[in-house]
Amino acid sequence: CRSIFEREGTTAGSVLRARSAFNRPELRARVPRVTHKLYWDDPHADAFDARVVAHGDLEGRPSVILEATLFYPEAGGQMADWGTLGGAPVRDVQVDAEGRIHHVVDELPAVGSLLAGRIDRSRRREHMALHTGQHMLSRALLDLGKAPTVSSRLGESGATLDVDRVLSAKTLAAVEARVNEVVDEHRPVRALHPTATELEAMDLRRAPKVEGAIRIIEVEGFDLTPCGGTHCTDTAQVGWLRITDAVKHRGGQRLTFVAGPRTRRVLAAESESLRALAARFTCGVGDVAGAIDKLERELGEAREALGATRAAYAAAQAASFTGDPLVATLDADVATLRALAAEAAVGRSLVVLSAPVGDAFHVVVARGADSPHDCGALFRRLTETCGGRGGGRPERAEGRMERAPTPADL
Repeated sequence: CRSIFEREGTTAGSVLRARSAFNRPELRARVPRVTHKLYWDDPHADAFDARVVAHGDLEGRPSVILEATLFYPEAGGQMADWGTLGGAPVRDVQVDAEGRIHHVVDELPAVGSLLAGRIDRSRRREHMALHTGQHMLSRALLDLGKAPTVSSRLGESGATLDVDRVLSAKTLAAVEARVNEVVDEHRPVRALHPTATELEAMDLRRAPKVEGAIRIIEVEGFDLTPCGGTHCTDTAQVGWLRITDAVKHRGGQRLTFVAGPRTRRVLAAESESLRALAARFTCGVGDVAGAIDKLERELGEAREALGATRAAYAAAQAASFTGDPLVATLDADVATLRALAAEAAVGRSLVVLSAPVGDAFHVVVARGADSPHDCGALFRRLTETCGGRGGGRPERAEGRMERAPTPADL
């Protein structure tokens, strides 16, 4: 079509010849053509009919190119739509450099055939809420935190947004509250296709990443951003946006967030976990944090008491040991074994203590302050005899062995 127009101009005759060429399958498959994006016309639609105009190849995978599609291709940080074409599953959806949208399928339908398409409505609904929520979150971060968005990704299990600075928890709470305030205000969300003159007059949050005709997503009175993704038509459809995590990332900060149906799933799972903890602590949901604080205090006190008891036991037990070098296998946990080795090494040239741990033995090698022995070197030699692994410094070494060292091994 393009070559006919360039050769003859857009006369009535050339239009008819181009249309005739496009209706011939053997020519249509070679014609570059931008797929019409039905998801721009109505993001809430989930079914359509479209004709196959060509077969394609997407990195070795066969694909179908339609004259128009509701399937959003993976782009701009947003995942592709899922669904069926002619009743067969669509495995992936991608767009090529010419603007043709490829639908990856297992078997290719004939060029020229009319197919019924249906997208996964729940997946589309989630992506719309996440993408619109991301626009609103980026605007609030810029307005309240002076933090422009560096990049964003709406993944299968997590949505992230990167900013160029680290914001405080207080600022992030204010940002989240501002977004949800706009959600509750029921503001219209529109897709605009401005002229070049109109585009110059717009106060865009970021500059367009493409040239030519630009599509602008407007959250009324709040945000104007160039974007080709699918979005809600009303801020209320975002439901509730929540920032679930904030970590330092490449000199800035990476925020993880949820919106729409994903928020409900995440909060429901967290609620179930909290209720389970409340049941275990036999307290109310609101008292779980206090119950955990109490448990941590009691655990700290118990550890201190255990440490004091272990030290007293190690001192008393070490006093009963005889011989230098000292080689012994004991019935003790690893922490007690370490304490015993430290006590027994005082005044001795070398101590080798072991204790059974499952099918192996934990071994600690220690030396006295004036001893010339290299515990690390000795431990490595013992592993050659007893089998095992570990290591340490000249003063002390430890690890696991397949059997306990004997005086003969030493």
